[in-house]
Amino acid sequence: MEVVRNTVPGVGMVHEFITRRGQQFSVLVEDGTRSLFTFGSGDPDSPAQAITLDQDEADLLADVLHSRSISDRLAQLERTVAAVVARR
Repeated sequence: MEVVRNTVPGVGMVHEFITRRGQQFSVLVEDGTRSLFTFGSGDPDSPAQAITLDQDEADLLADVLHSRSISDRLAQLERTVAAVVARR
């Protein structure tokens, strides 16, 4: 996946993604919100749809997109810590 990051002065940071299949989407990071923009096959500079997420919604989406959820990673970390403590 290709990722290009740009600062939008006075607004925030935009992350532009192009997948291996050529699909394009962007994430605009502003104070407290994240806006997702999807693009169709028409004008690559005009988003087909914009979805604005509050911080907690963005966190939930990020957790879903991880290959393993936070609870799975936390459980693995707890097992690792328990194994280290048991060796001492």
